Amino acid sequence: MQGVVRLYDPVTETGVVLREDDRTEVFLRSESLEGSVFRALRQGQRILFDLVDVNGKPHAANVRLSE
Repeated sequence: MQGVVRLYDPVTETGVVLREDDRTEVFLRSESLEGSVFRALRQGQRILFDLVDVNGKPHAANVRLSE
């Protein structure tokens, strides 16, 4: 799945991604970046991610940079 980083707080390592297919918000947590080559994201950055359900809410997992 592809999306754009809407918000990212480097202190708490949490944020929000807007899905490109339907513009819904997906939560981003520090665990989403584990195993990634980068440790921070910036607003407006395009990313690829897997969509997972955490306690009934959509979250981004396995985040990687989009080309």
